[in-house]
Amino acid sequence: MIQVIYGKRGSGKSKKMVFLANEKVKTTNGNVVFVDDDSRAIHELDREIRFIDAKEYGLMDYRSIYGFLCGIVATNYDITTIFVDGLLNAMDKKSESSEKIFEKLQEFSETNKIDLYIAMHDEGELAVTELEKYKVLS
Repeated sequence: MIQVIYGKRGSGKSKKMVFLANEKVKTTNGNVVFVDDDSRAIHELDREIRFIDAKEYGLMDYRSIYGFLCGIVATNYDITTIFVDGLLNAMDKKSESSEKIFEKLQEFSETNKIDLYIAMHDEGELAVTELEKYKVLS
């Protein structure tokens, strides 16, 4: 399952992601991972949540993010939920590859039985209509 939380800058997406992660870690039987493009949320997350500051890994495009997520799961089969905050903000949401990455992420989620929450900016109309089926909050 993929759920996309999107909205304008400053609309509370990151706070919502932290809240959801803290709630999820209380109820899941597996591990929860929180991947962010900076370390602001580290002190707000439950200590049972694995925090990864992605800026340390030079993730520049959809393919590198996808590979990074696959690597996380490959090293820990007990992961049930991954939160991705901020990584997709710099990507071109209008490109064909953005639609394909969400198809790949959906397949990744289903194959590995992982819930995937993604927060991203919507600076106007979200151009890829395919993403609308994943939207949970704006």
